[in-house]
Amino acid sequence: MRLKTVLCSAVSVLSALALLSDCGGSGTAASSSDAPLVGVDYPRSDTDFWKSYIKYTPQFAKKLGLSLKTTNSQNDLAKLTGDVQTLIVQGVRGMAMAPQSTFAIGPILSQLEAKKIPVVTVDTRPDTGHVFMVVRADNRAYGEKACQYLGAKLGGKGKVVMLEGDLSSINGRDRTEAFNDCMKKNYPGIKVFGEATNWDGAIAAQRLQTDLTAHPDIRGVYMQSSLALSGTLQVLKQQGLLVGPKDSKHVFVVSNDGVPRELRDIAKGNIDATVSQPVDLYAKYALYYLKAAIDGKTFKPGRTDHDSTIVQVRPGLLEDQLSAPLVTADGATYGGVPSVKSTDPSLWGNGTG
Repeated sequence: MRLKTVLCSAVSVLSALALLSDCGGSGTAASSSDAPLVGVDYPRSDTDFWKSYIKYTPQFAKKLGLSLKTTNSQNDLAKLTGDVQTLIVQGVRGMAMAPQSTFAIGPILSQLEAKKIPVVTVDTRPDTGHVFMVVRADNRAYGEKACQYLGAKLGGKGKVVMLEGDLSSINGRDRTEAFNDCMKKNYPGIKVFGEATNWDGAIAAQRLQTDLTAHPDIRGVYMQSSLALSGTLQVLKQQGLLVGPKDSKHVFVVSNDGVPRELRDIAKGNIDATVSQPVDLYAKYALYYLKAAIDGKTFKPGRTDHDSTIVQVRPGLLEDQLSAPLVTADGATYGGVPSVKSTDPSLWGNGTG
């Protein structure tokens, strides 16, 4: 009787394990052998931009025939480290992430490389370490486009505030350096007040208010992220400066991201321009390159078939720089930079991109 009981228990355990295997385990939908499992870590979910990325990712995973495991590191390096450990244990064959502190990601990348798990970084590029591909837009071009727009609108004279991102991030550094370089070269008559905000909207609003109080003749603002949008508009309203573009008190505002609210505010005349980051394409091509890596494909610098350019940013590191247009109300050219209208249906922020 004892032997029979043991055998029955063993059969029950094996049956339960088989059932879990068929169901994918941990509540994950079943995946077939031809649907490679990949992991995607979302860096945050508190902005319209990243909420959109979270929405697009499973849509493109399904289209590309990938099984998906996701985590959210909430802009916390320690949590990202733990999330990566979890995804490794779950058996992912590739990993997409968007580390916000790009200087500190090296050890995580080394661990994944040792496990032979290819990595694609989205929106940001690691300062050290190896990844299969970086998927982002040319962030220096963001700063240059903002500079050319404000320089043209201000006639090369006046004062502007740049609400910088986090300078520990390659994005913050690229946008800041490019904006400053462009202003010095092309518009030396414009004084720039650079304010570090750490991608924090409350800090951005506080710094802008301080600058406008000390320099009421400021007539331009460059926000490196739509995180600063609500606070910026509130400060301008409090200062009596939230007026239409034809009013002499109007402060010209350029943002980055291309979220739906920015496009609506451009149409209303509350802000004047943005650079549309292609968040839908970030999700699409992050997964595209993960699948390619799993399939053993390789890439070289040059033009792609999706209106972008792959560049080698340092030996062994490739970056697919996706198109990110300047967006304005009239779709005109400013400082030699062409723009598209904020109502253009091709923009992801209008829901059809």
